[in-house]
Amino acid sequence: MIDRLIISADESGDYEKQLVDKRKSLADKDKERFLQQKKYTWIDGLTIKTFHSFCYSVLRNYGVNEFDNRFKIISDEKRDEEDELSKHVAPETAFEVMHKLLIDECENTEYLLKLKRYILDYIIDKIHLKQADPKYIPKDGKYFTTLNGTKVRSKSEQYIADWFYRHSIKYEYEPLLNVKDFSFHPDFYIPDANLYIEHISDKSFSTKDKEEQFQKGNLLLVKTFESMTKDSTLFNHTLDKIVKNRLPADYHKTISINFKEEFNGYHEDIKDFVQQIMRITDMIKVENINIDTVLENARKDQHERVRNFYELAIPIVKKYIHYCTDKSYLDFNDLISRSTSLFQNHSDIANKYKSKFQYILVDEFQDVNNLQVELIKLLLTDNTQLFCVGDDWQSIYGFRGSNVSYIVEFEKHFSNAKIIKLNINYRSTQNIVGASNEVIKHNKFKVEKDVYASKKSEHKIVVFAGNTEEENIQFCFEKVKELLDDGINNDEILFLYRRSKMYSPYFLRFRNENIRVQSKTIHASKGLEAKVVFIIGLTEGNGGFPDIWLEDRIFQVIKKANHDLLMEEERRLFYVAITRAKDKLFLITQKGNESSFLKEIPSAYTVRSTNAVKQVVDKVILCDSCFSQLVTLHKFCPYCGKKVVEEKEEKKSHTQ
Repeated sequence: MIDRLIISADESGDYEKQLVDKRKSLADKDKERFLQQKKYTWIDGLTIKTFHSFCYSVLRNYGVNEFDNRFKIISDEKRDEEDELSKHVAPETAFEVMHKLLIDECENTEYLLKLKRYILDYIIDKIHLKQADPKYIPKDGKYFTTLNGTKVRSKSEQYIADWFYRHSIKYEYEPLLNVKDFSFHPDFYIPDANLYIEHISDKSFSTKDKEEQFQKGNLLLVKTFESMTKDSTLFNHTLDKIVKNRLPADYHKTISINFKEEFNGYHEDIKDFVQQIMRITDMIKVENINIDTVLENARKDQHERVRNFYELAIPIVKKYIHYCTDKSYLDFNDLISRSTSLFQNHSDIANKYKSKFQYILVDEFQDVNNLQVELIKLLLTDNTQLFCVGDDWQSIYGFRGSNVSYIVEFEKHFSNAKIIKLNINYRSTQNIVGASNEVIKHNKFKVEKDVYASKKSEHKIVVFAGNTEEENIQFCFEKVKELLDDGINNDEILFLYRRSKMYSPYFLRFRNENIRVQSKTIHASKGLEAKVVFIIGLTEGNGGFPDIWLEDRIFQVIKKANHDLLMEEERRLFYVAITRAKDKLFLITQKGNESSFLKEIPSAYTVRSTNAVKQVVDKVILCDSCFSQLVTLHKFCPYCGKKVVEEKEEKKSHTQ
């Protein structure tokens, strides 16, 4: 932003040349920026900051009544010790603190075992998915994992096995037994008590024949029933009575367990769990909800998985907040919420800033969240002019807490507002802009506008549907080679994808061929542009695009997610991806599994290509330059004007 202002003021054009000079170091450019800023006093007099850097300076200068003004920033990343900001950054990351606090909490054996049970059930076994869809259940029917790693058939058998584990009682699950007439598998055998247990449920077969075998062998059999499991206290008492009284008098009654041993081999799963706690901590802060209210709401949820998650997570969230306060750490959300609190509680400081800023300009307004808007409102007076710039069609950070309502319904949130629509796209060609307009039309919650392209189209959008991923990779490889041979720079070719894993096989192929392609997730590409863009992974269903992931009920306890609105955000993400392209756009999908978003682009803007079996009747002819479909009579492409190379002529050139 500062560079743009300096460029606008520098009539000589020297500063812009220095910025793009690759021989100059970043330090040199920073020094020049500082000098230029001082040279133009009107630029130096402006406050140009992100929300976070603005709040950082507010709290450093005036936040002593609200918080320790010698605070450090805690984030998800560690900074290099030589980084100039390192002295202001906490020596530990948010993940490290959360992980440490989780281990501390696991000093409580009851908590540790509940956590292990949750990890096994819902992160490893994913029993909530298996219960919803039987196709996930293994053939032997054993999909519940006990605390010692044994696979059992039912939740109640799991409960029994876990009870044994907690009380350090050795057991065998479904041992093979032959007393006299036939072989069978009792549910449990406890060697130290010489006791067999059969657990009877509605799904159990008759145990009459088995019971006769036990009587013949004079073996001790005890039956437990499913109805007992409905009352955990009763069930615990029953197991205590059945088993403990039959154990030797000197049998040890407690088990010594620790975090390291219990989660050996489960470190990645613990990492997933910690990251989920970090995610809900951010959501709680952005939505400004009381932590106890969240727990109260979670306890009412109909799903055991959700109830159990919050029972485990909320104590860690509370300890994390207390720990950060104790250590004088603030995360990025805290910077805004603490500044807001400062302005609300100290009118003298609020008035200082209100009088300082008569004009407030907010860029990228489509990405603001509740905390940021609350802060903006605290800086406004009757005389303040607020000017916000943004594009609701590019609001793609709902998962971080941004609220598109603030820009779509701007006049509802800020009175006496005037809306000015900017409707000319200076980046992309007519076909690309036209296609993106048609896609976004399917969204209902948006600001209505007609966007026009300033550039004419020389190429149609290419939609390629390979039969396999290998075909897609080969197609992209060939096109990239052609583009490079045509003189297009590496930096002007950009690969985009919904999820990072989609690009891995492409990356390996290009690396092996010594090609070096710009590649980013679509979220990370916002603000970028390239002459040629490839969007890969445009398939339907799980792992494709659209890919709605926030529907997990865990997150909905804090913020209700509406499927239609989530789908609209995915469509806006597709819009952002399309409009990164300046000249050429390739959309890569899979034959028979095309993304529903592709169907929203009218055929007038695209040429669709595939490596299908050649047609017997007619051959599809594509222009070498723009890949538009041609007919046999065409001598020149009607779309880009390039001469059509006939087959004979092409063969002749190859032989020469």
